[in-house]
Amino acid sequence: MIYPEPRYLPGGDRYILVEFGNEMNLELNFMAQGLAAAIVEARIKGVIETAPCFASMLVHYEPELIGFDDLTTELARLVAGLGPSDALELESRLWYFPAVYLDPWTRACVDDYIAKIAPKTLDPELMVELNGLRDTDEFVRVHSGTEYWVASLGFWPGLPFMMALDPRARMTAPKYNPPRTWTPGGAIGLGGASTAIYPEALPGGYQIFARTPVPIWDRTQRFAAFDGSICLFRPGDRVRFVPCSVAEFEAIEHEVADGTYQYNMVGYGKFSVALYKSWQASLGAGRGP
Repeated sequence: MIYPEPRYLPGGDRYILVEFGNEMNLELNFMAQGLAAAIVEARIKGVIETAPCFASMLVHYEPELIGFDDLTTELARLVAGLGPSDALELESRLWYFPAVYLDPWTRACVDDYIAKIAPKTLDPELMVELNGLRDTDEFVRVHSGTEYWVASLGFWPGLPFMMALDPRARMTAPKYNPPRTWTPGGAIGLGGASTAIYPEALPGGYQIFARTPVPIWDRTQRFAAFDGSICLFRPGDRVRFVPCSVAEFEAIEHEVADGTYQYNMVGYGKFSVALYKSWQASLGAGRGP
């Protein structure tokens, strides 16, 4: 549900958790990102950083400069000034990411899990079954046929939690139980309604079905795309997956290794929530795009 008014909760002695609701919802994330932008513009003394999530936002502050009650008052004032989400225009960049769907690396990972931990339906086939699709070819078409909205970053540096912007492409899946002990770096997966990219070889529980050769975090900041941050994405970015072959994957992997890869990013500047909602309302029913 969406709360009538945000809830302001203490998160230890240096954080405030602002909750807009209790569901994975683009509307709530738009509000969280709108508030984050308003906080930056307001330059509230003592606020260190913000971390928007699907339906909430964490505000990190210095308690010696501003107290919990005063900061809550300031945040409530900013929320009141935001108005409806339709009025929001959010900073947004669009990234194109090559991806091998139904790839050999995630398949080897799933096979290893089945052999060593627990039996399960192969991840792409499970996505087909749970989301009423004809086959894995349709799954690839649907999953790669939309832009994904970067709602938040965590649990590892740079890992994006993303939601499909085209409602016809939204799918859901349960997470592994128990989780995997390893996942290939660059694996693309889905848990709940969220798509994510694994930045490194990590444990994980998302259903995995594709892999990209493009790094999304870089401690050495070798590429210009990482100027100012070791993490590629920012909340409010958009990602489009472009299906490619294993041979294309390996060619890009070589470019990444020798430092010549060129990130494919379009800086559109502003994402209008009102225009997005108008486009969304114009869509027909059924799977797409």
